[in-house]
Amino acid sequence: MNYMNTAARHIHTAFLSPQHVAEIVQTRGLQNIFAGMVEALRADFLRWQEFDKTARVASHSATGVIELMPIADAKTYTFKYVNGHPGNTQHGLSTVMAFGVLADVDTGTPLLVSELTLTTALRTAATSVMAAQALARPDSRVMALIGNGSQSEFQALAFHYLMGIEELRLWDVDAAATEKLMRNLQGTALRLVKCSSAADAARGADIITTVTADKTKATIVTPEMVTPGMHINGVGGDCPGKTELHADVLRLGPVFVEYAPQSRVEGDVQQMAADFPVTELWQVLNSTAVGRTSDAQVTVFDSVGFALEDYSALRFMRQQAMELGIGEPLPLIPALADPKNLFSVLGAPAVALNKAQTAAHAHV
Repeated sequence: MNYMNTAARHIHTAFLSPQHVAEIVQTRGLQNIFAGMVEALRADFLRWQEFDKTARVASHSATGVIELMPIADAKTYTFKYVNGHPGNTQHGLSTVMAFGVLADVDTGTPLLVSELTLTTALRTAATSVMAAQALARPDSRVMALIGNGSQSEFQALAFHYLMGIEELRLWDVDAAATEKLMRNLQGTALRLVKCSSAADAARGADIITTVTADKTKATIVTPEMVTPGMHINGVGGDCPGKTELHADVLRLGPVFVEYAPQSRVEGDVQQMAADFPVTELWQVLNSTAVGRTSDAQVTVFDSVGFALEDYSALRFMRQQAMELGIGEPLPLIPALADPKNLFSVLGAPAVALNKAQTAAHAHV
């Protein structure tokens, strides 16, 4: 083989930083981003059986968890690296930090490396709305938002834009978090009501959304807080040993999940027996299972976050970036004139390396 005359082959990997994602959102408009992401999610959930799925791989420690979330279809592979460390804010760090990769299945070529901290917040809110569009009463106008941290503005605005929520009833154990949320939502058409407790927030709500961070077995929503016709959007439960809903809340109506093998370990349904009935959301979306059956029924979406949602988000954001010309190249993979000659990247033949090593030893 001629090692000298073959043109170097460059793999074009795109990179999206948080600033790039913010630029995409600012250019497209947040409402349009939410709507487009819901559409992308629904399209991929309708292809549910085409995906090679697995529950995420988690490494737990005394202070938090680090997880890998892979998934693939016949053309595209993605994974997300994400942590969850509730105490991070004491050190000036985010509770959740994430990045992800989108790759071509046929060659293994990494096509995109992207931040997923901001994008995960967008896709989580979009997933909540997609579920609520299928499960909540269409006339829902009041939502209790319990947990007013980093996810809360995204949930609030997605439900406002796409579900017609007009009033938010807010509560958090940290009053400063609620004040932060209210400042960030100033100037929107939302009516913001600061409440004195989770029960106060739930009073009069059509939808209850929980997005708390503490990784403890909690009972933030109890049966007496739930009224006929409510939809409960449990978002904060995402690992073994962490819950937000009292077990009896799960018995009030049908429970819907993303991927049952993962949800039974990580979601609120981890409290229930292995045969406790749940319905995967994709089955409702493709009409092979029923969702809400009456205006008086209570429905529960026990959401833990699943890799398919990150697949959809990465696919969607890559398309937006390509259309807008946003992002930058990332020289992640060596450019090789001969793909069998990786050593050439070092820029020196072996004999030169040996001479350098000999010279170094001579000075010892």
